[in-house]
Amino acid sequence: MRSSSVKLDSVSKRFNRRTIFEKVSASVNAPGSLAITGRNGSGKSTLVKILAGVLSATEGKVSLTVDGHEIPRELLYQQVGFVSPYLMLYDEFSAAENIRLLESMRSGRRAADTEIDSLLDMVGLAHRRNDRIGTFSSGMKQRAKYAVALIHRPAMLILDEPTSNLDAEGIAIVRGVAERQSTSGILIVATNDSEEAGWCSQQIPLGIG
Repeated sequence: MRSSSVKLDSVSKRFNRRTIFEKVSASVNAPGSLAITGRNGSGKSTLVKILAGVLSATEGKVSLTVDGHEIPRELLYQQVGFVSPYLMLYDEFSAAENIRLLESMRSGRRAADTEIDSLLDMVGLAHRRNDRIGTFSSGMKQRAKYAVALIHRPAMLILDEPTSNLDAEGIAIVRGVAERQSTSGILIVATNDSEEAGWCSQQIPLGIG
């Protein structure tokens, strides 16, 4: 297990004159987990985008350290797995092709067939390995996103609305993913669901006060 930690130091975000949240602080050491909770519109998705390096904070700092090295924001994508309903896969490519392409874009390496097959089996999509993503249901697409997010064994896995569009079997798969990540690395969950928040040992409530 790699040594890793993430720290939020007085992180604030504003869009124009609107304050989304301010002075959010927390820290997680691996193995560990953090739930970001709050009502709709409280800024959960915005905060996880900042954690993933997709957005920048207006004030404050987010730092991810892996094996003693702080990861620059522009390289966070190499250490972070991110699953969200609003992230899109390539409909014209198969599940296996999406995993291989996106891993190549992220790390420059070619994922082995055995790695891809193992992940697709884990998320219950082995039988649809070579089918175009465009033929998948919304729940199947969500499962495929987990395979993409896990192919590089991320130091930090970020789940935004982790069970969105999933049936009972899919929810059980995601719960297993969350449990494994929280005992081997860093898990971040953004949710307004109390059961999903309960997967984590710490919580940050947004929109309070």
